[in-house]
Amino acid sequence: MASESNGGVIDATGYIKHHLQNLTYGQHPDGHWGIAHSAEEASAMGFWSINLDSMFWSILLGCIFCLIFWLAARKVTVGGVPGPLQNFCESMVEGVDNIVKESFHGKSDLIGPLALTIAVWVFLMNLMDLVPIDFIPEFAKRVFGIEYFKVVPSTDVNVTMAMSLSVFALMIYYSFKIKGAKGFAAELTMHPFSADNKVVQIILMPINFFLEIVSLISKPISLGLRLFGNLYAGELIFILIALLPAFAQPLLSVPWAIFHILVIVLQAFIFMMLTIVYMNMAFETHDDH
Repeated sequence: MASESNGGVIDATGYIKHHLQNLTYGQHPDGHWGIAHSAEEASAMGFWSINLDSMFWSILLGCIFCLIFWLAARKVTVGGVPGPLQNFCESMVEGVDNIVKESFHGKSDLIGPLALTIAVWVFLMNLMDLVPIDFIPEFAKRVFGIEYFKVVPSTDVNVTMAMSLSVFALMIYYSFKIKGAKGFAAELTMHPFSADNKVVQIILMPINFFLEIVSLISKPISLGLRLFGNLYAGELIFILIALLPAFAQPLLSVPWAIFHILVIVLQAFIFMMLTIVYMNMAFETHDDH
């Protein structure tokens, strides 16, 4: 597997680049739209290109998440003995609900479902990293003729940043809704440094605004890049292990996969937890401090 691509022999560098390349669709330099056949073509497509494999797997896993909880909800019976699926879903809902109650102090019916969706969806995307590195891409190439086909959406920075920017958009929306434009502006200009003297307040406003706006913008960037970086590094290690001789691969891949389960769960939890914290900050007013 590690030595063949397009019927020819490739070196280790080529193998790594091949497995890190997405199936990209966009506009070619000559103006026509289509799928990129190399990393160079994908790069030339620019901002308006789309990674089809990331979109396919993220949407599919989102649908699987919805299907699992829908099936559990259909089988809920009052007074009956719950099955394994119902027990699992109820424990997930209860666990996330307890975390939200402890970490979110505002009033909103959105935060609980949002946290649950993020936790399960990100976990499922991360879980794809445990699929053998050549299994699905090789199947896609042999059956459908698709040369590039990554299967872990959270190793695509476009996916992780899209999720973090969605959380950021909710933060800004609720900051305006709860605090009003005046309250949100005051939060950005009157903290962290404050003074009773009006002249000093005016002098401190640009400094406060600079510090607060940097802190605000860094939240979605760190949220998206943290998830991407951890999963991308994990995927890269699996690729490097696949380059080793066949007898050595199980000796390293199995222990790394076991350890990586912790990373998969932890990164989903961190993304969910930070989302709850950021939303709590958006709902907080100056009077709450």
